[in-house]
This record gives sequence, structure tokens and C-alpha cells, in this order.
Amino acid sequence: MKQITLLDGGMGQELVRRAGDRPTPLWATQVMMDRPGLVQAVHADYFAAGATVATTNTYALHRDRLAPAGIEDRLEPLCEAALHEAATARAAHGGGRLAGSIGPLGATYRPDKHPPHAVSVPLYAECAARMADRVDLILLESVASLAHARAALEGVLPYGKPVWLAVTLDDADGTRLRSGEAVADVLGIAGQGAAAILANCSVPEVMPAAMEIFATGDLPFGAYANGFTQISRGFLADRPTVDALTAREDMGPEAYASHVMGWVSQGATIVGGCCETGPAHIVAIAQALRIAGFDIA
Repeated sequence: MKQITLLDGGMGQELVRRAGDRPTPLWATQVMMDRPGLVQAVHADYFAAGATVATTNTYALHRDRLAPAGIEDRLEPLCEAALHEAATARAAHGGGRLAGSIGPLGATYRPDKHPPHAVSVPLYAECAARMADRVDLILLESVASLAHARAALEGVLPYGKPVWLAVTLDDADGTRLRSGEAVADVLGIAGQGAAAILANCSVPEVMPAAMEIFATGDLPFGAYANGFTQISRGFLADRPTVDALTAREDMGPEAYASHVMGWVSQGATIVGGCCETGPAHIVAIAQALRIAGFDIA
């Protein structure tokens, strides 16, 4: 029986939704500071839904995200809080893996803001150092360019954890990264040490093109898409808030699970959800996988 790894769904949007507070540029970090325990509750719900991997709420824990708010000195305790809440949820569930999330430096979907290689490598290494002994794998998320992929991998690989490289795609062309560079060119970079290659935080419709490319390589692969109508110009501005984005009305749990099963039919073995997916989406995916005869591991 073929095994599928089932990731969790979105963390940041789910936190903002549950908190009910007006979003700030600190996004999920703000909610974690204001409402201790809510991150743990989200992790717990994803485990209960069938996820076997919990993605830590560390995506945006970078100095360049915290400094404008005057809280760079809280980087270490915030990382500790995120790791603790994930670990506590796993312990209560009785199993599962923790994926240490590392998001992009500069800004999401903005490869033009990614720092030079000599600057970014030690910053990614710093992220890995904070979590390497607390997680089962490191998940590099929303990698938008080849330069981003090279720097992030070089920074985190020395810490000895399996590294999953997740790239974000052009929402109109799944053969291209957000930078416009070819997805196919990521395969050679990932082959220098990554344990898996994924596509994330892009519309579901462009994932099949990336899966076709990933299937030509040697690494396990998969995808987890978002549920946004589009990445608006407002969200590409400096220090945006998530209220600049709009959720799709046609991406309910069953519809999303149908997309996921399509990726699985292409050979994907690691699937889940990104922004604007929640526990109900993971339940639907788990049910579809079991009905199709897959083992969720």
C-alpha cells in the first residue's frame, strides 16, 4: 500500500480567523503574542483531522519582520513559544512529526527583496540553529527564486535535519517560480541536499504542471496550495496585512481534496494545505486518501 504524508493546513490565516482581531503586518506572530495557546489549539485540530506533520508557527520569525515593530529582541522567546506549542500538541496527540518552518527573508512573493547570498545564508542558518534540535525536519517555505533556494539550502543543511524545499509558483504558469525562473531549474539545486521538493502557496490549478516537472527528478515530491483569489497588489506592498487578500468561495474541503487527489495521481506523496485551508480541508483529504486505498503516514 502506497504511503502518503499528510501535512497540516494553513496556520496564519487560521489563527487570524480564530482570533477575530484586525490583522497587522506581524500576522500570525501577533496572534501568537496576544493569544497564547491558540497555536497549540490549531495544531491539535490538524492532528485530529488526520495530519501527520505539524508545521511550526515560525514562518515569519525573521529579524527583518520583527525589527520594524521594535520587537527584534523577542525573536528567541517567540521561536521558543512556537516550538513549545507545536511540541505540546504533538505530545497530547501521541505522535506525528514537527516541521520547522522557515519563510522567505524580505517578504513573501517578493524575490526582488531577497537579500544577497552572503547576507541571506547566515540568516537562514540562524533560523535553523534555533529549531534544529526541536524538530524532525526543516521546511523551507514559499521559495520564490533560484537564489532563494540556493541560499536557504546552504544555510540550513549543515544542521543535519532532512530539508524539504517548497517553492511558490507563478499563479498563471506552474512551470515558473514567482521570479519567472523555470521550476525545472530548481531540481538541480534541490538535488544538492534536499530530502523532498514541494510546491506551496500558489493556486491549486497550477500545481499539476509543477508535479509533472518534479516527477522527472529523483526526490519525493508533493504540493500544498492556497485558497486566495489572487495575490493582490496591496499584499505586495511593504509590510502588508492579510486583509489585502481575498479567499476563494469555490475552494471548500471537497473541491480542494479533489485537486489534491489529482496531484497524488501524478506521483505526489506529500500533500496538505496552505493559506485559507483549515482542518476541514485536511479531513476531506484524509478521507479521500483512505477511500482510494492509501496509507497515511
